[in-house]
Amino acid sequence: MTTARSLAAAAAVLLALLLQVSLFPHVAWQGVVPNLALLVVVAGALTRGPQFAMVVGFAAGALIDLAPPADHVAGRWALALTVVGYVAGRVRSESSPTATTVVGTVAASSFVGTSLFAITGLLVGDLSVGVGELLLVIGVAVLWDVVLTPFVLPPLMGLFRRLEPARVT
Repeated sequence: MTTARSLAAAAAVLLALLLQVSLFPHVAWQGVVPNLALLVVVAGALTRGPQFAMVVGFAAGALIDLAPPADHVAGRWALALTVVGYVAGRVRSESSPTATTVVGTVAASSFVGTSLFAITGLLVGDLSVGVGELLLVIGVAVLWDVVLTPFVLPPLMGLFRRLEPARVT
């Protein structure tokens, strides 16, 4: 990873986290806020691949786990976003992804990430809502992330593409 790409990814994750914990709780729907960190991970995955996205996903997840008002066992979001980085990165192709591919990848990634977070909560007994309510939370999370996709992913994907070093042929 180049220094510029690392700094850009760190800045994107920090900005996403800042908005996610300070501004978006005021527009929460059914108690669910958009997961901007997940969108940063998906943008990295679609432009740079799974290895880059897994590193970004782990860092973003660890920050979410530790940022106030975290009320869960640390490590759950780090695991979920690392898996999201891998899965979304496997979708990456050498050509630019279509809008349908991007939205589909965000929807699938949001479903996988939120579900994995919920399942790990069940496994460690760290769950504040019932299993029936989980489906509503997962659906709202997917909807939030898909709605924000056209506003967040194009600029991030453009940024990550511009920071790609020239390929040696």
